Amino acid sequence: MTIAEATPEIDLTDRSDRAFLGHPKGLGYLAFVEGCERFSYYSMQTLLVLYMVKYLLLPENAAGVIGLDWMKSWYGLDGQPLASKLFGDYTSLVYLTPIAGGFIADRWLGRRATLILGGLFMTLGHFLMAFEGSFLFALMALIVGVGLFKGNIASQVGELYKPEDLRRAMAFQIFYIAINVSVIAAPLVAGTLGERVGWHWGFGTAGIVMVIGLILYIMAGPWLPADNRPDKGAKASAAKEPLTRQDWLRIVAVIALVPILAVALLTNQQIFNAYLVWADTQFQLTFFGQTLPTSWMITIDAIASFSMLAAVAAFYVWYGKRRQEPDELGKMIIGSFFTIGGGLCLYMAAATQGDGKIGLFWPLMFHIFNSIGFAHILPVSLAFFTKLAPRALNATIIGIYYLSFFAANKIVGEVGTWYETMATPTFWLFHVGTAAVGLVAFVIFKLFLAKRLLGSAH
Repeated sequence: MTIAEATPEIDLTDRSDRAFLGHPKGLGYLAFVEGCERFSYYSMQTLLVLYMVKYLLLPENAAGVIGLDWMKSWYGLDGQPLASKLFGDYTSLVYLTPIAGGFIADRWLGRRATLILGGLFMTLGHFLMAFEGSFLFALMALIVGVGLFKGNIASQVGELYKPEDLRRAMAFQIFYIAINVSVIAAPLVAGTLGERVGWHWGFGTAGIVMVIGLILYIMAGPWLPADNRPDKGAKASAAKEPLTRQDWLRIVAVIALVPILAVALLTNQQIFNAYLVWADTQFQLTFFGQTLPTSWMITIDAIASFSMLAAVAAFYVWYGKRRQEPDELGKMIIGSFFTIGGGLCLYMAAATQGDGKIGLFWPLMFHIFNSIGFAHILPVSLAFFTKLAPRALNATIIGIYYLSFFAANKIVGEVGTWYETMATPTFWLFHVGTAAVGLVAFVIFKLFLAKRLLGSAH
């Protein structure tokens, strides 16, 4: 079955095939909607720990937070350690819950209804942040909302394209560009409002942007793939068309790729953890008598990621006109080489430090190399997962994809505890090793499994 047959509401070859930067018009809508959702998410990433440490968990404010005393006793923590623990649990769970969201979409509600419900939960969560007492309920609403939303929007991007359409990988690069715009904008807008005007202004802004995204998604209906909501004959259809042996092989491959991708992502995810601790004490961040906030390194990384995503996308447009463009696994192999190069830049920064602080040459080179690797691995791996996924389990497979981030963040947290006791050059050399493991694994998939996995019609 072709994608056009599976989604009769959209004509992939005539109607809107190239209306948005040479891609289907639906991609433009989905990218913008995802940008709105990611703005809301990264607003939370920017403000949450600061909000808890500097305001919410202060004795005069903490007493009014429903359930907080129970959380304190459960964790045996208070103050900054409690804030860090809550933040870690929140960020881990938002990468775990998309599995449930995908299952709900595939088996009960369909993608559209599930995604809209997720947007409503996220909007509720952001606006609940306006009230200190409902803080924990706000976090729960956001976790549920992201779970219902995230995997389902990504799965729709993949279904805009036929299986053999090489634009699929490019589409996810455009998709990730929208995400990176949000990574840049969220700290500048919501972060500034939250810290300089009032915490609730920042959270409220995130909620408003989420509402805009939800409205746009509803408006985009005519240009999106047909919904996968099971009808009355769904059980009968399932009985007539069970998953094939090839489908099961692809599912096993997807599950096997999760820990591999988690390891390959380790260096990139460490940016939010030990890297910032290192930068805060060892980087030369003073210019013209002014010390830049350490968090600006995240802004630098976001700008580099955005720039490299655009540059890589433009390169493959140029390259594809002259030669055969690499497939998804080929690009992931290329990306691993750049990730290794980025890790080596951090090793060089630590190894050549001497008695003074580290200049920004090697860190900036790291962000450039890592961002090129990011552009080849993250959006492309998502495209590869959608390519492998049986249509009946598309959203569920995308949910499984986000287990890679769940696992990566868990590993990063553990590895980050080694930072104080391990020699810094060795610490970053370990990350080079993990990127090399990812490279070897992707090569094995490319050489021995790719043809078998993709040999039959998708």
